[in-house]
Amino acid sequence: MEILAKESRYRERQFSEWSEDPTDGMPLDGCTGEELFGGGMGITYRDYLVLPGFIDFHPSAVSLETNLTRNIILKRPIVSSPMDTVTEDKMAIAMALMGGIGIVHYNNTIDQQVELVSRVKRFKNGFITEPITLGPDNTIRDLDVIKSKYNFSGIPITEDGTRNSRLIGIVTNRDVDFEKERSLPLRTVMTTQERLITAPDGITLEDANLILKQSKKGKLPIVNEKGHLVALMCRSDLKKHQEYPSASKDSNKRLMVGAAISTKLEASERLDCLAKAGVDVVAIDSAQGNSHYQIELIRHIKKHYPEIDVIAGNVVTTDQCKNLIQAGADALRIGMGPGSICITQDTMAVGRAQATAVYYTARYARQFDIPVMADGGISNIGDIANALAIGASTTMMGSMFAGTHEAPGEYFYENGIRLKKYRGMASLEAMEAGGDKRYFSENQEIKVAQGVSGSVLDKGSMFNFVPYLIQGLKQSFQDMGVKNVRELHERMNSGRLRFEKRTVSAQQQGSVHGLYSYSSPSMTTDTSIRR
Repeated sequence: MEILAKESRYRERQFSEWSEDPTDGMPLDGCTGEELFGGGMGITYRDYLVLPGFIDFHPSAVSLETNLTRNIILKRPIVSSPMDTVTEDKMAIAMALMGGIGIVHYNNTIDQQVELVSRVKRFKNGFITEPITLGPDNTIRDLDVIKSKYNFSGIPITEDGTRNSRLIGIVTNRDVDFEKERSLPLRTVMTTQERLITAPDGITLEDANLILKQSKKGKLPIVNEKGHLVALMCRSDLKKHQEYPSASKDSNKRLMVGAAISTKLEASERLDCLAKAGVDVVAIDSAQGNSHYQIELIRHIKKHYPEIDVIAGNVVTTDQCKNLIQAGADALRIGMGPGSICITQDTMAVGRAQATAVYYTARYARQFDIPVMADGGISNIGDIANALAIGASTTMMGSMFAGTHEAPGEYFYENGIRLKKYRGMASLEAMEAGGDKRYFSENQEIKVAQGVSGSVLDKGSMFNFVPYLIQGLKQSFQDMGVKNVRELHERMNSGRLRFEKRTVSAQQQGSVHGLYSYSSPSMTTDTSIRR
């Protein structure tokens, strides 16, 4: 009878309202975060699960709003990595529109990085501010090349083929579809300027949309007072980009963007130029962030540019956190060696298992209200959820976003599979382009690679991929029984969020097994994977 009475009290507590005292009644399943990570052995996201909570809400009620830094709030806890095969202007624009933020890489000159940041800050939703153009002497064959490369064919024609000259026409599929002679110059087939409908520079999105609607045209060139092309508006893009209520914007309603800088001497000059371009946050990009150089750089930034938040790192221990927080860091980037293209832990025998690193650094940093970003080792929705559950406020992805349309680089085919190049910033290939600034090996004659180069599957557009990730993450929060990131962290800190380790066999059983073939739902191709 006493056992039945205890079970009754337990059910009453579980299915009405969570008790403030989890030890009341029968013992709870699983373990606390402190117990999970207290065994002295490093573990990562696949080594544990969050036990389910009580559901009394729909996934649409979940808010993923979170702190990127102590001063910057995002609607979505996602950040694209500052890698030269992941984040340039197109990726940063997509990330900001979808509620996250992109950190533009520094494997380039100062002017090149500043231009990438400026494009994000200049971006106007619905307008293509860097349209591809051709000249009147280009041929239909040139148009065919652009179509096969970028999957569009409505090309403005300017006097000299650049965006800095007068618009004289436009060529679309309707002009060339039935033309057999592909060597004809575009001047012979283009719709001329006299027949074009254009809009003046400075027009609002609503007014431009009205012109497109009334004209029933697919393209609307935007020209300045000299007749020079300054932007292009496409009906298909407008439908796709019409509204982004979760977009990450600054106080002037411009998209937010971050940029990476190194701890080398050029960082000060690069920072000055990025500040003028309007960068919102800088990430000090170092494989081992606990250094005199980074501490001095943080102090320099906070003294000269207090309006720019600083993401410091990378770190994996509380001692490292302490030094960077005391120097003035506004957020910490956590991870040393867990990325799919990173071999630091094998090569250098230094680092830490990623989940353990995130848990301990987050536990320390929250004493100072400093959010931490889980960087590396994330390959699916579950990894994002697990990282947030143990204290991360945001997650940074490289391989997850490489291979999308918005990632830098060209697609290529291998064995019939459409791929894009993806490389670690410590790969020999990336270091030759400047990535060795991250590893204090810029002037070393002998380079020791801590990363590899590879390729990843085509994942389609970020505008399709991110909504899929976000919906899955909301459903994960529902399964955990929490409605937002703050509640998730409060439950983890209080011991009410329960975890359980799992064996390698349990991990295998929790994934696809026992099938001859299957199609992965995370892929955007129709490729069947055989095991």
